[in-house]
Amino acid sequence: MEFLRAQAAGTLATDFFTVETVGLTRLYVLFFIEVERRRVPLAGITARPDGAWVTQQTRILLLGERAEGFRFLIRDRDTKFSGCFDSVFAGAGLHVLKTPPRAPRANAYAERWVRTVRAVRTECLDWVLIVNQAHLQRVLSAYLAHYNSARPHRGLNLEVPAPISGTKADHTRAADGAIERVDVLGGLIHEYRRAA
Repeated sequence: MEFLRAQAAGTLATDFFTVETVGLTRLYVLFFIEVERRRVPLAGITARPDGAWVTQQTRILLLGERAEGFRFLIRDRDTKFSGCFDSVFAGAGLHVLKTPPRAPRANAYAERWVRTVRAVRTECLDWVLIVNQAHLQRVLSAYLAHYNSARPHRGLNLEVPAPISGTKADHTRAADGAIERVDVLGGLIHEYRRAA
């Protein structure tokens, strides 16, 4: 963990989690997390993850995201992370660090995010019947917008990973202003902010 704290600004972590649909199809969700800011971009969802799919999703993600500034990628030894996957990151200038076998704490930030999204499962995914991959994409996109731009994080001194421009002014308004509630995911999650 000391290594991660010292290198957090240049570190990404990745992993998978699964979601069952109403038709009992298991969907695999590939995600990345920026260790320093805890920002999570969703890389992809599929029912059949293999090395080629994971590599392609990574290429797409790296085209849309900024890869510069990162030096390390932490991943587990899952067979879905192939040599081609590692070479994509090596080509972008990142050093891939594989966790030791059966050591989930070695990828603590990714594992913690999986626990967060599983907690959301009790708040959200257990209350929403996921029909298919497109539906899960919409639900997770809405949750990630909340997670990245509205949910405060203790590890970030109650800041959000990716503040929306203009939100700093919201924090500095008078404490006696009206509070408005914004419902996310049909009211399963509530965000609160000062009214304009």
